[in-house]
Amino acid sequence: MHNSKYQNVIQALDACAAACNHCAAACLNEEDVKMMKRCIMLDMDCAAICKETAAALARGSEMATIFLQTCAAICDACGEECGKHEHDHCKACAEACRRCAEACRSAA
Repeated sequence: MHNSKYQNVIQALDACAAACNHCAAACLNEEDVKMMKRCIMLDMDCAAICKETAAALARGSEMATIFLQTCAAICDACGEECGKHEHDHCKACAEACRRCAEACRSAA
């Protein structure tokens, strides 16, 4: 069981990873996939760091603060990129990234 002080941030991390994975998959179905390349790449990076950060928090890693700071930076970049697109999946991802970045910064 993870440390309860990180319960809210772990939930935000999990939600962000799910939104990013969904966004990446949905971007692959867009008409101009090449235009979505950066969005897809950042979605994959963001989902990966969110999952790894959640795992670090759950195991009580002494490096938790570094994970949280790095995750916030990647969530910021992903949210900014997704925010440039009009697709519903990009808008939802951008919002999840913003919430996650804020939760990571608060916990760090």
